[in-house]
Amino acid sequence: MNIIDLIIQDKEQVLFDDIILENQNKSLFQQLIKEHEYIDALHQYQLPVNNKILLQGASGCGKTMTAKVLAKSLGKSILILNLSNVICSRIGETSQNIRQVFEKAARENAVLFLDEFDQIGKARGNDDKDVGEMRRLVNTLIQLIDYFPEKALLLCATNHPEIIDTALLRRFQLKVTYSLPSDTVLDSYYDKLLSRFPSHMHQIERLYGVSFAEAKDYAFTLLKHKVIEELDAQRTSTEIL
Repeated sequence: MNIIDLIIQDKEQVLFDDIILENQNKSLFQQLIKEHEYIDALHQYQLPVNNKILLQGASGCGKTMTAKVLAKSLGKSILILNLSNVICSRIGETSQNIRQVFEKAARENAVLFLDEFDQIGKARGNDDKDVGEMRRLVNTLIQLIDYFPEKALLLCATNHPEIIDTALLRRFQLKVTYSLPSDTVLDSYYDKLLSRFPSHMHQIERLYGVSFAEAKDYAFTLLKHKVIEELDAQRTSTEIL
């Protein structure tokens, strides 16, 4: 399959300040960025640079955004695996597709982002229809991860780390957990979302105990309702006149 078909074209660039992270995760990523900025100096001390990271936990809490932030912060291109095109029914082709994407990321020293990693990294021995093919795929991933160059960055995201093969899990130098944001963190997120709208639209009922993605959808639904109400009122006023 053509390499273009294996990658999602997403040119959105996200700055570090655009993402809201728990303090511990923020510190981890700040150090990760510094490690890659000073990679040559660290190599002089024979210190390895972390470049294989598993992002795990709740959906909609910033894993994809994190990958984009790291790419932008490091001045690297980002390759996002198109999982729907990568997985193929023909024996061996899924492994070959993934190999192509890894090789491109390695050549370009890019950020490679594999979302829903559990779909291709399931534990060997699960009751899959084709256990042999799954074993071959996991073995291929182990090799590709082992030889992935330090100047490139591999980020794998999953909501279900418990079903990933343990041999794959051992390959990740960092495992970063994403939880549903606290009320305080969500308030900061709502403040950022609302800041670009007129002040009279800032007073909305806030929803808590949800992910960033859910909070954004909820807030935008309310804001659209406010805009539509205002437009309807203006139309009615014009018709009366």
